[in-house]
Amino acid sequence: MSTLSAVSSGQFSIGGDLAVHRLGFGAMRITGSGVWGEPADPAEARRTLKRVPELGIDFIDTADSYGPEVSERLIREVLNPYKGLVIATKGGLTRPGPSQWVPNGRPEYLRQQVKSSLKRLGVERIDLWQLHRIDSGVPQGEQFGVIAAMMKEGLIRHAGLSQVGVAEIKAAQTVFPVATVQNLYNLADRSSEGVLDHCAKEGIGFIPWFPLAAGSLARPGSVLDGIAKRHGSSPSQIALAWLLKRSPVMLPIPGTGKVRHLEDNVAAAAIRLSDADFNELSTLAAERPERARG
Repeated sequence: MSTLSAVSSGQFSIGGDLAVHRLGFGAMRITGSGVWGEPADPAEARRTLKRVPELGIDFIDTADSYGPEVSERLIREVLNPYKGLVIATKGGLTRPGPSQWVPNGRPEYLRQQVKSSLKRLGVERIDLWQLHRIDSGVPQGEQFGVIAAMMKEGLIRHAGLSQVGVAEIKAAQTVFPVATVQNLYNLADRSSEGVLDHCAKEGIGFIPWFPLAAGSLARPGSVLDGIAKRHGSSPSQIALAWLLKRSPVMLPIPGTGKVRHLEDNVAAAAIRLSDADFNELSTLAAERPERARG
């Protein structure tokens, strides 16, 4: 019987020098409803975080806006010191209320948020900091410039972008090395296919947010349902296995606030889809699922 571990997902080196197992953990759902406030079951959220490294996961993705501040604080309370863990965080979105997200890319705000994340996480340098959204109301160059400056100052080791196109990645690359891109991508929504291909070509880690969404593709009797039954797995586990097989730069970060769901997700790392299974899933008609916020 195989050991339940994210190690089976393989490795990727963020920025060429920060090796992590490809199946990570998204820490958005250890907060309250609407990604706002404390989790409904704080004890279970803490148990989930404690279980993360026990399952071989060494890459955790969070953001200052998750809670806001709640996710980063809980991560520090449960996991600091981060022995062998890479904690990635994001900044650039403000939170007026539950399920509300407003970009703020003013350089002074981004710098303030990086320094706040450093304190909340209890680190001297953030291994991977990502611009949560490019603010259309602020010149891109100003946003990219402060990121480059913070890297030079040693506040950030590697930097990435979220929900961007190829042109924006190329523009950022002229200012700082883009280590990761975090876009909406899953079995049902492949609108970022071109971005993924660009990342693979450039050796940029691709972090798909909302990775488990399958929509009607997972209905009983569907192709996905049939493949899941052949593997003795759930449709969501097959969706994760498909992501891992899709590209060596893929870094899925399924999130949950429950230990059982975490363990179910990690079990997907051991699933080996045949080329026939993979190709059959890849040809399924894409659809647009209900949007979450990555």
